[in-house]
Amino acid sequence: MVTEGFTTCLWFDGQAEEAANHYVSIFKNSRLGRITRHNEAGPGEVGSVLVVEFEINGQKFVGLNGGPEFTFNEAVSFQIRCADQGEVDHYWSALSEDGEEGPCGWLKDKYGVSWQVVPEVLTDMIADADPEKARRATETMMTMGKFDIAALRAAYEGE
Repeated sequence: MVTEGFTTCLWFDGQAEEAANHYVSIFKNSRLGRITRHNEAGPGEVGSVLVVEFEINGQKFVGLNGGPEFTFNEAVSFQIRCADQGEVDHYWSALSEDGEEGPCGWLKDKYGVSWQVVPEVLTDMIADADPEKARRATETMMTMGKFDIAALRAAYEGE
């Protein structure tokens, strides 16, 4: 392979540059890269954006303006592991704006891309060796859209 890791290609219907700018504005340690425009060979309008490269927290992406043939669905999502409630609130708010909030930390952004905004401590809670703690945390998780760490912790502790 020429580079380390993989590059995720996201197929848009004309919004690739807008989406890349949006994502880069939300995540720290992110940047825009090269923008490739259509030339006389087509198939798009000369000068319009064909692809935009961008990086979010070290993950490489390419936004492709491929047209309306394909759309995003929940079969693929990006999981954001959050250190605290502040991060959960930040990513949830920024990504769900003009999008669609879902259950259990899932949302679709305004481009239809699915995200999971998950507090890091939740994984430990639902995988706990104590089945009662794990059950209480899981039951509480199932009632939430955006995760509330304090409520999850209270359920986990049996409070």
